[in-house]
Amino acid sequence: MTVGQHRVVPDIHALAADLAERVLFPSALATDDADILPVGHLDALAEAGFYGLFAPPEVGGIGADFASTCDAVETLASGCLTTTLVWVQHFGLLGSLLGAPPPLRDGWLAEACRGDRRGGIAFGGLLPGPPVLTASPTSDGWLLDGHAPWVSGWGRIDTLHVAARGPDETVVNLALDAREGPGLTITRRPLAAVDASSTVRADFRAVVVPEDRLLGVAPYDPAGSLGTGLRLNGSLALGVARRCCHLLASSRFDDELAARRTALDAADPGEMANERAKASAFTMQAATALVVHAGSSSVGKDQHPQRLLREAMFLLVFGSRPMIKQALLDTLGPSWAGHSAPDWAGNRL
Repeated sequence: MTVGQHRVVPDIHALAADLAERVLFPSALATDDADILPVGHLDALAEAGFYGLFAPPEVGGIGADFASTCDAVETLASGCLTTTLVWVQHFGLLGSLLGAPPPLRDGWLAEACRGDRRGGIAFGGLLPGPPVLTASPTSDGWLLDGHAPWVSGWGRIDTLHVAARGPDETVVNLALDAREGPGLTITRRPLAAVDASSTVRADFRAVVVPEDRLLGVAPYDPAGSLGTGLRLNGSLALGVARRCCHLLASSRFDDELAARRTALDAADPGEMANERAKASAFTMQAATALVVHAGSSSVGKDQHPQRLLREAMFLLVFGSRPMIKQALLDTLGPSWAGHSAPDWAGNRL
């Protein structure tokens, strides 16, 4: 937004807080019970400019720095985790378009910033271990084979950002239309929490993606997401914890929430997994305390404590890594000390 020659910088926190309290939280229980989240929630985020949250103003974005981006995710997640989870998947496409080849960047970036083109992610190629999704070069593009176990927002996204394992230990990032077609099969995955995120498994069988849909190729680095990616996902847990703290109205829990936020902000890549585990464990603790505090009414489907507890459970495993899982298991008691966390291949969220 500009006035004369001066750009008016929006108050990102105030915008997020207004949407969380006015739009998202009042209908969070209804969204939790829906088959798919209301498109109006995502439209409201687009109208506020949040689909271009961290993109520079010169391409149509807000230009938020990383700290403001994390705060916006946390604030919105305190209103409705389901909506925020689907919206935050768009960041994969937005970030890739910022560095994409000019034809794709010039054609799609402005649309992505406005929320006219909404992205989802199929990141099977980033999972640690043997590749479950591969991209092989062909004469006129790339051939996708394998699966992405978790794709959220199906039916509410337009473009799927696919990260597949490429040749020579690379990750090939591709963009394709988010709809079933020849070789692409979608299977709905019913979830105990955030089910309205319309999360699916995507199976690719010899899906041809033309070269002009290439977002970029990067080295395969399974530890590379132990920085900004894990920190941003931690904001989802902090958001659910924030709502629990608000409903508990306890300074002790407020102080712990602030401590977990500070620790995540200060963590270097080597510490991030442990701090993510602590944030998720605290979210479960806060949600459990809220259930006990509210009493027997908590189990009612029309009550927020049971929803928040299920969401806290979801966040114990969402965006996880083996190190996060092990750190969480170690908090459960000495009987887990020294045991390796089980890894159910192909079933990682």
